Amino acid sequence: MRNLPPVGPGYPSPVNDLAGPRFALGTLTVFPVRVTRWDREAARAGMLWAPGAGLAVGLLAAAAGGLLSLLGSGPLLAAVATVAVPAVLTRGLHLDGLADTADGLGSGKPADEALRIMKQSDIGPFGVITLLLVLLAQVAAVSALYGEGWAHGALGAAVSAVTARLALTLAARTGIPAARPEGLGAAVAGVVPVRGALALAAAVTAVCAAAGGAVFGATGALHHALGVLAGLAGAELLLRHCVRRFGGVTGDVFGALAETAATVSLVVLVLG
Repeated sequence: MRNLPPVGPGYPSPVNDLAGPRFALGTLTVFPVRVTRWDREAARAGMLWAPGAGLAVGLLAAAAGGLLSLLGSGPLLAAVATVAVPAVLTRGLHLDGLADTADGLGSGKPADEALRIMKQSDIGPFGVITLLLVLLAQVAAVSALYGEGWAHGALGAAVSAVTARLALTLAARTGIPAARPEGLGAAVAGVVPVRGALALAAAVTAVCAAAGGAVFGATGALHHALGVLAGLAGAELLLRHCVRRFGGVTGDVFGALAETAATVSLVVLVLG
C-alpha cells in the first residue's frame, strides 16, 4: 500500500478533484497517479471507477497481444504477452491475492488462523497450484481467441480486464463486511451502494455487448455480454464463500475475485 497523505475537513469532493479515478488507478495499477484522498467517500468513488482502471489495463494488454499477433508471432506468444501485461501493471498483486486466498481456503483452518496464513509472505502448495492452473487457463483461452483472429483476442483481453475490476466494485457493495480492521479490504468494504453497483454492472455489460456487436455482429454482442455476466457470477460465488470462511473480505480476496472474474470471462468467450 502506498504512503498516502492525511485527509480531513476542507478536502474537495471526489467529483470535483478526480479523487475517484485517482483512487482507482493509484490502488489498482502501477500508473504514476498520486492518491490525494483516503477516506470512505474517495473509496466509494474509486471503486465505482474500478472498471475504468480495468479498461486502461485491458487496452494495453490488447495492444501488446494484438501487435504481436499482427506481426505473425502466433497465438501462443500473443496470449502470453496479453496475460503478462495485467500482471506487470498490477505488480502481480491480484495474482498474489489469488495465491494467498487459495492458501487460506485450502488450509481448512478457522477464520483467524486462515487469515494469519494469508498474511504470510510465502506461498503454500494450494497457492502455487491455483496460480499455475489459472495462468494456464488464461493463456490457453487467450491463445484460442487469437487463433480465431487478432480482433477476437484483443477484444477478449479488454473485456476480461474490465470484468475483473467490475467484480471488485460489486464486492465493495454495502452489506459485505471486512475480515480485518485494516488494509485495503477494510478501506473499501461496503462503500458502494447496492443500486449503484448493480447499475454500473448493467452499464458495463451493455458497453461490452455493444463492442462485441460492433466487431462481430449480434452473436458477438450476446457472447460478450455472457462473458461479462459469467465472470461476475464466478467472482460472486467465490466472494460468498470467502465471506462465510473468513467473515468478510480482505485485499487478498479482492485480488482473487479479479483473477477469477477475468478467467471465467475468457473461458466463456472461447466457448461457442
